[in-house]
Amino acid sequence: MTDQNRPAASVAAETGAAPVAAPVAFGLHTFGDVTVDAEGRRRTYAQTIRDIVDVAVLADELGIDAFGVGEHHRDDYAVSSPETVLAGIATRTERILLASAVTVLSSDDPVRAFERFSTVDALSNGRAEAIMGRGSFTESFPLFGYDLRDYEKLFDEKHELWLRLLREESVTWKGTTRAPLTDVTVYPRLESGTMRSWRAVGGSPQSVVDAARQRVPLMLAIIGGAAQRFAPFAGLYREALERTGADPLPVGIHSPGHIADTDEEAMAQLWPHYEASHLRIGAERGWGPVTKGQFRNEVEHGSLYVGAPETVARRIADAIIALDADRFDLKYANGQLPHERLMRSIELYGTRVVPRVKELLADAGHRAAIA
Repeated sequence: MTDQNRPAASVAAETGAAPVAAPVAFGLHTFGDVTVDAEGRRRTYAQTIRDIVDVAVLADELGIDAFGVGEHHRDDYAVSSPETVLAGIATRTERILLASAVTVLSSDDPVRAFERFSTVDALSNGRAEAIMGRGSFTESFPLFGYDLRDYEKLFDEKHELWLRLLREESVTWKGTTRAPLTDVTVYPRLESGTMRSWRAVGGSPQSVVDAARQRVPLMLAIIGGAAQRFAPFAGLYREALERTGADPLPVGIHSPGHIADTDEEAMAQLWPHYEASHLRIGAERGWGPVTKGQFRNEVEHGSLYVGAPETVARRIADAIIALDADRFDLKYANGQLPHERLMRSIELYGTRVVPRVKELLADAGHRAAIA
């Protein structure tokens, strides 16, 4: 992994230099939503996975900094093993960072997770990174034999072990959620000796403080309401890091969106798929139906980055400045939007939105983005 892809604080620690603010980076995320073709026919899971690889190749060619793949175990998503998809992407890309988005560590095994990520890291020449979280769905818990009553304990214990595996070559560990380890070294080892691991947080102040205590970068999943509402979380994280004596670490934003040539075209393309997804998930969780007015309000004032390139760029720049964020990852797949429209959205993101955000940040005196 090159220095430009590593946390500035880590580079500084190794070189003896004072830590400096890192440039802002831009990524793309997908949960592997099963899409439809141009005639509205549902694509297969296999084709959806192949499409994701094609998207990542395009993102790499466009100079986008990172690409993340989520984990789900349900019929509306095609990806249950993000690291396997990332391994395929690694063999067809050159420079883009490859991340999970997220790895549901609570129902996984940290040792196996380390083995998978270190393999992706080898295949990609050091471009792997993990984003660890509890996930927004819980279907993996009964699937793998875990009790939801242990929700907090499972993540807390396993995340501590995961960080030990990343940071120590020989690990001795004992907990209640898996067998203990005694002087265990897990293979393959990371070639560079390190790999970035983020902690994904959806809105819990305690999780923000825990991320600072564990000295891991913070990825804020902002999927509703104005991004500015999360500025206190970013502030809390930085204050907690300072209290521990740690160098500054990155804060990222993960939010959904869709880009087309005009605002109305982008909203018209996304709305039916957004509505269908909301109804499907809402039926499981007891939500009421979403209205088009609510959708438009979230587009105009919330964290749904939908519109023409100029519109989306201005809203992303505002969010980055409000949180002083180091990275913005757009969740580009939202419901069954046709693959061709996703590819067009990503093309606009890479060729017009990201360059325009960089201009807006520079005009505001904010940090320049990675060139």
